[in-house]
Amino acid sequence: MGEIIEEEELIVNSKGGDKAYIDSNSVDIILRTIGPARPSRLRVPSPIKVCHLRKLIAENDHLPIENLRLILRGNVLHDCQNGDDVYLQLNNGDSLIVAVKPKPPVKHLRDGFDDDDDDEDLKFQLPQSSSQWKRRLYSFLHNKLKLPDILLMAIFTLSLKAWAIIVLWFILAPVAHRWDLGPLYILGTGFVIIVLNLGQRKPGDVSAYSIFNEDFRELPGTLNADRLDRDIRA
Repeated sequence: MGEIIEEEELIVNSKGGDKAYIDSNSVDIILRTIGPARPSRLRVPSPIKVCHLRKLIAENDHLPIENLRLILRGNVLHDCQNGDDVYLQLNNGDSLIVAVKPKPPVKHLRDGFDDDDDDEDLKFQLPQSSSQWKRRLYSFLHNKLKLPDILLMAIFTLSLKAWAIIVLWFILAPVAHRWDLGPLYILGTGFVIIVLNLGQRKPGDVSAYSIFNEDFRELPGTLNADRLDRDIRA
């Protein structure tokens, strides 16, 4: 597979059964694998899905497809974007850089060197069940505007109700400023946020602040002025 194939010949991937056709629009591309391997040529159809191109290259050079990275004209190729398969228009003589991601070391050798894993945990990714418009919005904000992951996390984790309240707050802010109520508006907002985040205690729960407890009862071990005074007098 990867040799010059006659018109309308069918290529079938042995693992998944996915199919790609090589017709009269086939082109020859140059594969430059990072490492000691020499550049090679591969005949592929154009246009072609990136996932099919990845499988052809993996089978042609006997490379692990799960660790294969393809770079064309300085851009990393992805199989899907916004939930849709990505098609690639190739030209004769296009040079494709092929990189194989090395396998991670054995777990017991990675103990104490999990910084990369921590960085991966901080990256925001949309759930697979996200709607199409959310995927398109995420792609625009992440790929076009280059927003940081922490900001994307804040945008997509807030509910529509929360966003409506935020928009309403910004609409009312100029009105409060016009009536010289800006400081009161901000203070009132702070008190509302505090009250809404107080939560509710279950029966029998005791607050860490004695003023909220029945008979001003304190938690055992609480250090206050009365206890210090009793300890000194004792």
